[in-house]
Amino acid sequence: MEPDARIDGAAAIRLAVIPIGPIPTPLFRHYVSLLSLHTTIPFPSLLSFYTSHQKSPFAHQPWETGSLRFRFVPGGEAPPSPWEDFQSYRKVMGVIGIFDCGVSGDLEVVGDLFEGKSKGFGNAVVRRCFGFSPGEEQLEYGSKREGNLILFPPADQQTLEMHLHTMMQDIAASLLMEFEKWVLKAESAGTIVKTPLDSQASLSSEEVIKAKKRRLGRAQKTIGDYCLLAGSPVDADAHYNTALELARLTADYFWYAGAMEGSVCALLMDRMGQRDSNLEEEVKYRYNSVILHYRKSFIQDNAQRVSPLSFELEATLKLARFLCRRDLAKEVVDLLTNAADGAKSLIDSSDRLVLFIEIARIYASLGYERKAAFFSRQVAQLYLQQENRLAAISAMQVLAISSKAYRVQSKASFSSFSSSKESEPSQADIGKMHMHHNSVVSLFESQWSTLQMVVLREILLSAFRAGDPLAAWSAAARLLRSYYPLITPAGQNGLASALTNSASRLPYGTRSADPALPFIRIHSFPIHPSQMDIVKYNPSREDWWTGSAPSGPFIYTPFSKGEADSSNKHELIWVVGEPVQVLVELANPCGFDLRLDSLYLSVPTGNFDAFPISVTLPPVSSKLITLSGIPTSMGPVTIPGCIVHCFGVITEHLFRDVENLLAGAAQGLVLSDPFRSCGSPTLRNVSVPNISLVPPLPLLVSRVVGGDGAVILYEGEIRNVWISLANAGTVPVEQAHISLSGKNQDSVISIDSETLNSALPLKPGAEVSLPVTLRAWQLSAADLEVSAGKTSLGAAGRRSKEGSSPVLLIHYAGPGDPGETASVSAFPPGRRLVLPLDICVLQGLSFVKARMLSMEIPAHIGENLPRPSGLGSNSGAMTPRSKSKIDRLVKMDPYRGSWGLRFLELELSNPTDVVFETSVSVTLENPVDEHSFTADQEAEEYCYPKTTIDRESSARVLIPLEHFKLPILDGSFFMKESLDGPGSHRRVSFSEKSAKAELNASIKSMISRIKVRWESGRNNSGELNIKDAMQAALQASVMDVLLPDPLTFGFRLTTGGSGGEDQDQSLSPSSKDTVLAHNMTRMEVLVRNNTKDAIKMNLSITCRDVAGENCVEGDKATVFWAGVLTGINVEVPPLDEIKHLFSLYFLVPGEYTLVAAAMIYDANEILRARARSEIPDEPIVNMKLNMSCLLPSRRLKLDLLFRGLILVASAVMPEHGLQADVRCSSMKDVMKSCVKAEPNILPDKKEDEDRFSYQSDKVDN
Repeated sequence: MEPDARIDGAAAIRLAVIPIGPIPTPLFRHYVSLLSLHTTIPFPSLLSFYTSHQKSPFAHQPWETGSLRFRFVPGGEAPPSPWEDFQSYRKVMGVIGIFDCGVSGDLEVVGDLFEGKSKGFGNAVVRRCFGFSPGEEQLEYGSKREGNLILFPPADQQTLEMHLHTMMQDIAASLLMEFEKWVLKAESAGTIVKTPLDSQASLSSEEVIKAKKRRLGRAQKTIGDYCLLAGSPVDADAHYNTALELARLTADYFWYAGAMEGSVCALLMDRMGQRDSNLEEEVKYRYNSVILHYRKSFIQDNAQRVSPLSFELEATLKLARFLCRRDLAKEVVDLLTNAADGAKSLIDSSDRLVLFIEIARIYASLGYERKAAFFSRQVAQLYLQQENRLAAISAMQVLAISSKAYRVQSKASFSSFSSSKESEPSQADIGKMHMHHNSVVSLFESQWSTLQMVVLREILLSAFRAGDPLAAWSAAARLLRSYYPLITPAGQNGLASALTNSASRLPYGTRSADPALPFIRIHSFPIHPSQMDIVKYNPSREDWWTGSAPSGPFIYTPFSKGEADSSNKHELIWVVGEPVQVLVELANPCGFDLRLDSLYLSVPTGNFDAFPISVTLPPVSSKLITLSGIPTSMGPVTIPGCIVHCFGVITEHLFRDVENLLAGAAQGLVLSDPFRSCGSPTLRNVSVPNISLVPPLPLLVSRVVGGDGAVILYEGEIRNVWISLANAGTVPVEQAHISLSGKNQDSVISIDSETLNSALPLKPGAEVSLPVTLRAWQLSAADLEVSAGKTSLGAAGRRSKEGSSPVLLIHYAGPGDPGETASVSAFPPGRRLVLPLDICVLQGLSFVKARMLSMEIPAHIGENLPRPSGLGSNSGAMTPRSKSKIDRLVKMDPYRGSWGLRFLELELSNPTDVVFETSVSVTLENPVDEHSFTADQEAEEYCYPKTTIDRESSARVLIPLEHFKLPILDGSFFMKESLDGPGSHRRVSFSEKSAKAELNASIKSMISRIKVRWESGRNNSGELNIKDAMQAALQASVMDVLLPDPLTFGFRLTTGGSGGEDQDQSLSPSSKDTVLAHNMTRMEVLVRNNTKDAIKMNLSITCRDVAGENCVEGDKATVFWAGVLTGINVEVPPLDEIKHLFSLYFLVPGEYTLVAAAMIYDANEILRARARSEIPDEPIVNMKLNMSCLLPSRRLKLDLLFRGLILVASAVMPEHGLQADVRCSSMKDVMKSCVKAEPNILPDKKEDEDRFSYQSDKVDN
């Protein structure tokens, strides 16, 4: 059998092309390829070389459209076929020798060599020897020498092809003339042809007679063969038809089948290019007859020596190749199946080899890759049976071709890999290498595992026999990497030894496209430290960092929206000259120690220096390692995988292969997950981001001077922290901006950014330190966590949670001026230093409760009302600065008739193990005189004595407040938020809002002027945050303490108050406001309306002695009066006052109290809310007791205010430091509260006790 057998192959003239002399093989193949361009020579082009000596036997020669066809046989050393007489196209009709004149200098020697080699081709009728690239002497000698030696002078490719075409025209003309001679001779004298079948037949008389009868038919068939070779299909068909008739008559089935094949070839040649269904049906019909007659010619006696079976199978292959088309696949498969079944009966192993090769090729042409791979394996097994190196090489090559169908092919078979060795691969080439399979998962299909292992073992065996250590290493690596779960530990060790032995025969540094172990997957790209965040530079803005998120190191951050499109991968920015790291995970699922001589990142872009490391992996283990390197130049960087030097060979492990492998493991399509089998946890798929490089940047490195630990502060503590900044980069820092971020930013009081700015430009290696003033914040319930044991300071308590500290942000940039026409993206980026101020706030002093206290000291009655504190005097006799600081806190209410103090009482607890000392300071604002134009209005600060709070103890701290009352009682102060709710139709006016805002502003102003500072036993100091406590206390007491009364009363003496002029004139200035007994004293009461509405009331005035008895009524009255004291009906205009005059005559010297009471009629909502009255029709009583304490005594002084039905009493004993503020329903309750607070006030005598009880009952009534 012959390879590549085709139906139209009978019309091709075979020419042997042989090398002459020592010509290099690649050069010889090059010249053969030039000859292959001239396989068809049209008749019109060879007429100039053709000479007709006599009438041509080819009567129907197509001189205008016909042509001669050639089939070049390189080497031509195959022995002559015994079937040349049966099929004339098997004969080698011509010989072409090729030599290189530069190597073979002597042309005589070349001519002798060619003559010797050409004698081996006995059927050759044309001989030519072509010499290329001759020298001048050789050209001169060749022009004189006659014969078959032809020299081609040096020329370009096109000229050389033209010269070869001319020579092939000469060869074609010579062959055509020789064919004419042979046909004329055969027709006149006849010809004797025989086949191996004839030589094996018996020589009986019957057979001899039969052979003579068959000779004429066989001669016609042979003439038809020559007609086909001469390019005359019509003449050939006529001779074939004659041969068919004669062969049928003589029952010569074998030659009948041969003549039928020739007729089909003539039919196709006659209809060249005109293929249709009718032609195909005709060809199928005739070839089925051919196959049938070949089968009939089978002789059982000759079956063991020679058989026509090979021709039957060859005819089957020819028909299958002719019908090889998808729509006729079923018929082709049937033909090939029959041919494969006939292979068992073939005697010659070479015929079986050719049969399997042709079946595989036809299946491959049909697209049936797995069937083609199966028969290719059969071919390889036949080669391996020959036990020689050349056969092993052939087997290895065949298996390499078929390995693609089994999905076990080497990566070296892809053109992208071979091209990457010659030039740097582009991004597209790398993507092709990654995606050379639709999915690598198909490599591990379970139903193919065993078969794939067999194929790889055959490749390994053939590579060993062929002496190809690299191919053997590649096959063992693929076998071990892909099928380690199916290989026993002993088998794994054997493959490891095969890898080592193969590598020992390879040069050091040999690379293989197929990786072995370990499995490598990318784990993560470590986040850069906060000092290395990269921020885009926007030169159009002064704050160039605004609007650009830090890279961290990714431009993508977890707070940004994810992109579903895979093309928009995250971008990773690396800085040229700064080391970077990539975390990868290695897995060794096999049962032997795996040593990696070197492992480093694979960066084909060439602008990255990777640092190699050596790793040893124990059996069945995984390890997480860090690979590092330094970018060297600008441009994109791609990291497809890692370069591994293991088992003596360098390989590239691609991350994409492992990703596909793990994807198949998740779908259950893979034999085993190597990482999971080694105990590694399942990780999410991490893809390599788009990496770009930026020019060298500055790099600030920060540290806290004195230690990197947390700064431990108590609540409110103030401390300075020094931060050192050093430039660890290679370029200077020219711009820097400091800002704050995170929680509790107000805890950073100040940052000395001027120190940093003055140090710019900060050169590489330079360092600068700047102070930051911190104040510990107040811990809230959400920020506190109870520590189970002792804190770092030794005390159990509460501390701030992590993440509550502020963060210092420093945006800085180096030099960069890409030019005026450069785009924004051309500017080098800046950087952001994220410096968390690690503050651990411990609980210090804690609040237990806070409340507001008030105290009033009765004022003496004189001619003039006392001047309110804070009002200037035109006379200038008393300036504000002449008053003492403590007097600034005691305010006189001219319409209340008493001195008032306000205290904020804070109860503090010390849960720590240190002693705290607290001090209170109040900032007193200097009053502004409306007639003074002085600019010195600096506030003064008054400090109170310190209070010590022991460990795990509590104490109360009194904070004096500057007394003030708002001048107007407005309804806006009683506004509820519910009034402005959705269901309310009432709209708040602008004036009401202004009044409310005035009240809130007054409270905030007073709070801001009070500071509570502390010092601990560890030399720590801080400030206590009392804003919230004061706010709550003031809001709770705003009605009683801060808001004015609706009506206020004031008494004063009028001029001419004494009865006699002499006595009046005798009064000294110091006793001008003294009331003398036995004199008529003129007085007046002033009633002021502090609301915006008129108030109608009934005013009454009475005088009481020290026992509280009425002195102006009854039988025992001691005070006479003139004027009206009761039943005075008056109306006070809004925000105005009225006066009422009366006179008193005191009979007994002593201490008396004037009491003014008013019964208010038709009270509005404001007055009822101020008096806390809940009964709509109840009249409101407003009574004021003004006490004048003229004699020193230990008597209890009471300030009573009746508001509705509730009695409020303030008891004050200055000499005992007693202060009580109680709210009682009767005077008895007041007395009981006072006695409980100070037992010494109880009367000593029985009669005094009775009088005390009596007076209490009287007041209640």
